[in-house]
This record gives sequence, structure tokens and C-alpha cells, in this order.
Amino acid sequence: MSDALEALRTRLAKIEDVKHAAAVLAWDQETWMPPEGESGRAQQLSTLHTLAHDLFVDDATGALLNMAEAAATQPLDADLVRVVRRDYERERTVASDLVARLSEAAARGQAAWQKARANDDFEAFAPHLERLVQLNIEKAEQLGYDDTPYDALLEEYEPGCTTATLVDTFGALRRALVPIVEHIAAAPALDASPVHGPFPKAQQRTFGEAVMADLGYDFSRGRQDESAHPFTTAFGIDDVRVTTRYDTSFFPTAFFSMLHEAGHAMYEQGLSPDLARTPLAEGASLGMHESQSRLWENMVGRSRAFWTHYFPKAQAAFPDALADTAAEAFYRAINRVEPSLIRVEADEVTYPLHVMVRFELERALIEERLTVDELPAAWNARMDEYLGVVPDSDANGVLQDVHWSMGAFGYFPTYALGTLMATQLWDAIERDIPNVRAQVAQGQTSHILEWLRTHIHRHGRRRTAEELLQDATGEGLTADPWLAYVRKKFGALYGSIPQAA
Repeated sequence: MSDALEALRTRLAKIEDVKHAAAVLAWDQETWMPPEGESGRAQQLSTLHTLAHDLFVDDATGALLNMAEAAATQPLDADLVRVVRRDYERERTVASDLVARLSEAAARGQAAWQKARANDDFEAFAPHLERLVQLNIEKAEQLGYDDTPYDALLEEYEPGCTTATLVDTFGALRRALVPIVEHIAAAPALDASPVHGPFPKAQQRTFGEAVMADLGYDFSRGRQDESAHPFTTAFGIDDVRVTTRYDTSFFPTAFFSMLHEAGHAMYEQGLSPDLARTPLAEGASLGMHESQSRLWENMVGRSRAFWTHYFPKAQAAFPDALADTAAEAFYRAINRVEPSLIRVEADEVTYPLHVMVRFELERALIEERLTVDELPAAWNARMDEYLGVVPDSDANGVLQDVHWSMGAFGYFPTYALGTLMATQLWDAIERDIPNVRAQVAQGQTSHILEWLRTHIHRHGRRRTAEELLQDATGEGLTADPWLAYVRKKFGALYGSIPQAA
């Protein structure tokens, strides 16, 4: 390795270490930090995020980057220089003082959100949200954009995607999805009683973590804790942590969030060690990241094959709730389609509509077509329009997600994009591993993880999400496979679903 490349890698490693130190503090804030630690933690996070930003955008980084470009003759080195150049040019447009203000506002906003949600008090959170919106607008202006300021923020989470593309994609998806939802709504409802009952927290944790380990989440390089909103965070390839939340009367809340976050975490644990302590050691995009969580949660975890193996174990873990329940009744219950208030607990069919609600509202906030004060009413109206349900409280409505309190505008669309990608990847897995369902029914999922490690995980940011998807599946992003999957799976549960006109 040339001296220039080695010097660049050394500088980038230090910057990544600072970012990971900040991530540890952010994780602690959501899990174990005492309530009165809010103010100090906000200042600490602001300091670390600003330090990492300043080190990265400094002229010294640019000089090393220039020298390394000429020396980057190996593919890994060339990919590193290319990705760092892209990040460097983007981040240099954002002022250091804005990074500091955003980081502190996000830390304070998250603490305020936790209290506001617990107390169903949107007014207490509103000033924090207003500040975060304005700071993100300021950030978009500094980054620059051609069409809408939302494009500048979206680029951070889904590089290469535009607001116009999302409008077209989501519009077409909604037009195809509405008749499916209407068809299911007209059919006899599936019995949900098997997933309601006494599911003690301790048993949920033990059962869920055992399944996570079976799927491939390495607890020697991770851990699970509780938080108000489930999430995954990585402090490096060998320290990837997840959280969940429990509802002792409803099985899906914790269990499927465990599978979901395990999917994210296994992506991070599967990155090539060669990428460690560089900007390449991340998912290709948030959409691709979400594809991993949705694949394990839905294509695997909500499949009949999966419960062929795991339902007897669930009965043993929860005898009071499931001893007299048939496996088929349980399978049907976990796949019940019913418009609901909470996104993270939504069924597969209506889930994208939750994402569309958030995308449209946050876009309106950033484009200043909607004020924060108007947000709760707008949320309720959009939920009624798209899902036919109106939140009974702000805690179950506009306050339910953590993302806006983090200042993460442009994030929500990736949930729907990842859902579409997951189906495309699953189709490719079934193509390449023809007996994969039979393996899942026997509790064998290592071949799925190995396939994902080969085609997705190990590459990190060396390849774009579009490139990974194209190479793995033979096609670019499309909603057609997901719609076909929904019609087949839920047609079997609710009666044949007609094709779109």
C-alpha cells in the first residue's frame, strides 16, 4: 500500500472512531442513560459529531485524498477513494456550526420525544420538532438541490434517488395496492386471538433471542436491550447492538421487531473485515439495509415454513397462551391484514401505506407547505384517507416514530423501498436455492444468510444499492415482485386477489 493510501486510511480510521464513540453515547441515551443526563449528553454528542465533521472536511483530508487517487490501483482502494470523494465534496458544503446545532437539537429532541410520547403531549415536543425542521431546511440549502430541498436530504439515506422518483413509484404502488386492501377488507377476517394473550416478557426475550441466534445474529458481537422504539446501531463490525420493546399481551410486537433488527444487525456483522474503520463499512443505502430486515421479518419469519419448525418451540415457551392453539391458526393470526395505527406492528399489505403517510408529511414540512402545529391534524387526516383509521391519541399517531426527533428527514421512504427490494432478493434466493422453503421448515437458514453475505453484506458501500440489486436479481427496483408476492400469499388466506386492471 502506498504511503498516501496508508495515511488516508489512518485519518479515516480516527474519524470513524469518533463517530462510533458518538454512537455509543446515542445508544446509551436510548437505553440506560438516567433522565437527568439529557443536557450533558446533548453537548457531548454535539462535540463529537462536530469533531468528526471538522476532521473529515479539513483541507488535510482533501490533500490526502488527492494523493491517494493516483495511487489507488487496487479495486478496494479505488472504491474507497471514490466513496470518500463523494462524501467529502458533499459534507464540505455543510457548515461546522450547523452540524453542531443539528446534533445538539437531535439529542434534545430525542429526550423530549420520549417524554412527550409517554405523556401523549405533542405540544411539549413541538418546539423541538420545529427547530429540527428549520435546521434540516438550512442543511438542504447548504447542500444544494435542483428540484426540491427534500432531494438534498433524501440523498443522505438513498443515494441517487429523487423525490420525483418516489412520487411516481409510490403513486403507482398505491394505485395497485388500494384494490388489494379493499378485496381483503371485504373477505372474512382472520382470527387474531392466538397472538393475544399472556406472553411474559422474560419468556419473550429468551425465545426471541434464541431464534435470532439461530438465524445468525452473533451475540458475542452484539447484545439486545429495550428502548422506546426498536433500532440497530453499530460501533464497528464486531459490536452491533439491537433493541426491542415488549407487549405482554401481544406476541408480534417484540418478536417481529427482534427479527427485523436482527436483519439489520446481520448486515453490519457481515461486512468484509477489509472495510473496518473506513466509510465503506456501512450498508449500501438505507433502502438496501431495510431490505435485509424486511426479508428476515416477513419472507422468512411470517412464512408457514418458518412456523413449521418454530411453533412447537413457541408452544413450549408460552404454554398458557399457545398450548391449545394449532400451528395453522397461529400462522393465519400473524398474517392477519387489518389497517392499524402503529407502523412497526403493521401487516405486510398495509405497511407501505404507513410509509407513504410519513413521506408526504415530512416532505410538506421541509417544503414549508405544512407547519408543525398543523402536523397532528394532517397526520390523522392522512391516516384516515390511506388506512381508514384515525389515531386515538398523538402517542399512537404523530408521536409514534423516533425519526423526526433524531432530525432524520428523508429516512422514511427507505422503508418502502426496502420492502420492495426484499421481495426481489427473496425471489432470487428461491431461484438460487430451490429447496430453501424446505430448509426453513427444518430450521435451517444458514444458506439464506450465506447467500446474503455473498451478494449483499460483504460489499458494504463498495457497490451502490442499484448495482447490488441488479447483479443479485437481474433487474432494477420494481414493485411488481412485491405485488405478485402479496397476491399469492394473501390470496391463499383471503381468497383469490384479482390482478390490477
